[in-house]
Amino acid sequence: MRVRFPILLILTLGPSALLATPPFATEPAFGGVKFEEPVQVVFAPGETTRAFVVERRGTIAVVRDLAHPRREVFLDLGRSAQMRANDHGTMALAFHPQFAANGICYVWFSTYVGNDRANRLAGFKRSATHPGVADPASEFPLLTQVTGPGGHDGGELVFGPDGYLYLSLGDGDANHVSESVLGHQRIDRNFFGAILRLDVDRRPGSLAPNPHASVHAGSYAVPPDNPFVGATSFNGERVDPARVRTEFWAVGLRNPWRIAFDPATGWLWCGDVGLNTREEIDVLVRGGNYGWDFREGAIAGPRGRAPSGIKFVEPVWDYDHTQGASITGGFVYHGKNLPGLEGRYLIADYVYGKVWALQPDGDQRVDARRVTQIANAPTIVGFAADPRNGDPLLASFTTGQVLRLVRK
Repeated sequence: MRVRFPILLILTLGPSALLATPPFATEPAFGGVKFEEPVQVVFAPGETTRAFVVERRGTIAVVRDLAHPRREVFLDLGRSAQMRANDHGTMALAFHPQFAANGICYVWFSTYVGNDRANRLAGFKRSATHPGVADPASEFPLLTQVTGPGGHDGGELVFGPDGYLYLSLGDGDANHVSESVLGHQRIDRNFFGAILRLDVDRRPGSLAPNPHASVHAGSYAVPPDNPFVGATSFNGERVDPARVRTEFWAVGLRNPWRIAFDPATGWLWCGDVGLNTREEIDVLVRGGNYGWDFREGAIAGPRGRAPSGIKFVEPVWDYDHTQGASITGGFVYHGKNLPGLEGRYLIADYVYGKVWALQPDGDQRVDARRVTQIANAPTIVGFAADPRNGDPLLASFTTGQVLRLVRK
């Protein structure tokens, strides 16, 4: 999301907001159940009867019976999760692929280290005495990165088809955090503005991460085929391979707000929030550099001209701020109930209240003719597919609801 996310933005909608008459609508997915600033809906692997809703203020709620929904608490981070601005908080949850057996889940959230604000990736275990909830005391941290007062906490956690954990990271907000500015277009400083790929199971052959103040040693390993393992240069400049953040999978992102794998193609889709001009959709590839802050979408970014010879991956689609102002990435639809949307990538704009369907052309750039507004929905910050039928579920931040996309 944007730094001024979320509430004030809804008062500044552009002239084209909410004027279309698209063919789909939304309805409450869980009856009258409401949540505290929901940002994400998640289902555990292989489960179809309960849903988990990440609430920004530090709680992960659970609806245990979708046929008879009511809100309960799965994990309360309490004082571990801290916020002093609207862009901070608990942002993402992912269940280990073997959650049914090992009871492990991972959470990305804001916290404090002394007086310094930080972001943390931590694992939690199922309670030994109450197996329907997670035990807050079981926390084991993997990364804790001091961020300063800025926003752009980014934050999506997904396990890929390869079994590795992918984490999207914002750039730390260049207006506030000097260390994040120094890390733009670098792979040898910090963990801002990128996608990480981690081996949380520490498989044989995986590598220890290079030392860094943010890394909790021994908590994860680096897949040996990560693109920057052993790198000695980046963007035409020499780097010390012992200082490279070998966890990086893709770089040059500003605030990658939601990523999702398409199970049909294996592609990793991303919605990356722009600054003052463009919002973009990317297909993330191994070692890809998406340009920030030399680029904003498909145009020049605030940093100015990039050195010659640097190759950036073009966005699949980008749009200017007459159409929207804060992208929320979604997922590729493969459901049963919405004919015409099969294979479309669903996305939303938080500020303008639009929901779009993008028809991919392979992984190539598309123009506006392949992007259709299909619904209006307020302040959407997260998508999920209902595992029972593939229906799109949308987390609406200001209404406190999880919505279902339906045909009118």
